[in-house]
Amino acid sequence: MRRALIVLVTLFIAIMAGVVYFAYDPSQSQFFPRCVFLSLTGWQCPGCGSQRAIHSLLHGDLASAWHYNAALLVALPVLGVYLVGEIKRTTWPNYYRAISHPIVIYIILATLIAWWIGRNLVNS
Repeated sequence: MRRALIVLVTLFIAIMAGVVYFAYDPSQSQFFPRCVFLSLTGWQCPGCGSQRAIHSLLHGDLASAWHYNAALLVALPVLGVYLVGEIKRTTWPNYYRAISHPIVIYIILATLIAWWIGRNLVNS
């Protein structure tokens, strides 16, 4: 019962966030928070542009979403893989162990750090 409630609440929050991101363009609205890291350093963090990318994705504009934050588009299928792994954790333990292996986690982390550095070198 508790797990079902958590799933329902999470789903509700995700749907409401989707409605907000669909209805309002983060680049045109003062409602959405700005990146503190970018404001303080002038450098983009790995997540910079994600709000605009989500808005573009919800409107079916993949090119703009890629322009705003390509890492987000790459991360979505990866997050799907991990979501399946978490849901099927007990029925597919080998799958869960494989995607949770430290080497896999380090590769993802290294890729994210490379993206962070690379996007700032290209944009400077």
